[in-house]
Order: sequence, then C-alpha cells, then structure tokens
Amino acid sequence: IEVNPDSIYKPIERTEPKFRKLKVSKKLEEALPFASKPKDEPKRKRKGYLQKRAVVMDTAEKKKFTFLQALNTIRNEKVKIRKQKKEESKLEKAKKNAKKEEALAAARKANKKRQYRAEGKKEKMREAKRAKVGNS
Repeated sequence: IEVNPDSIYKPIERTEPKFRKLKVSKKLEEALPFASKPKDEPKRKRKGYLQKRAVVMDTAEKKKFTFLQALNTIRNEKVKIRKQKKEESKLEKAKKNAKKEEALAAARKANKKRQYRAEGKKEKMREAKRAKVGNS
C-alpha cells in the first residue's frame, strides 16, 4: 500500500503568542477591588543594550537639540498661559450666567405668582356664580 506523505502526522509547531500589557484607565483602576488591580511589574535587574549605550551628540546635533528644547519650553509656557486665561474667562462667564439665571428665575417666579393669583380670582368668581345659581 502506497502512503501519501501528506497523510503522515507531524508535530505541530506553533509560535508562542505575545500579548501586549493591558492598559487600564486610572478611573477604572480606582474602582477595581485590590485583587483585580494591575500590579507593577518588577524592574529588570540587567540593563539592555539600549539602556547601556551612551549617546554622544556632535555640536550640530547638540545645537539642534537645545534649540528644540527652547522652542518646546516657550510653547509649553504659552499653552499654560492660554489655559489659565481660558479658565479665568470661564469663571467670569459662569458668574455672569449665574446673575442672568438669577434674574430670570425671579421674573419667572413673579410671572407664576401673577398667573396663580389671576387663576385664583377666576376660580373664586366661578364659585360665587355656582353658589348664586345653587341658592335660587
């Protein structure tokens, strides 16, 4: 009997799956019980090649690097100032809106009071008419 080489069982070679570290948001992490919270992985004892090697920049690279650092510092300061101004304007706007809302609430209250008063007067008139009709 002729044996088909495809029919012979061979051991299956599978690569070990590599899973990425699960990233959990801080808000969700706070809500989790201690047992379910992700634990910090222990730091490696030996440094790898990339951590060991020294990066030496030549003068041109160093100038570029310092220039970029200065640019980023300036940008960060501008962003910080912009955020502060935005926060201040937001607070001012909230105060103005609160005053407007307060005035509107007072006007609504006065309107409702006027309406209920008028409704009460109408009801009183109706009751008086009913009493008149009922007496005769």
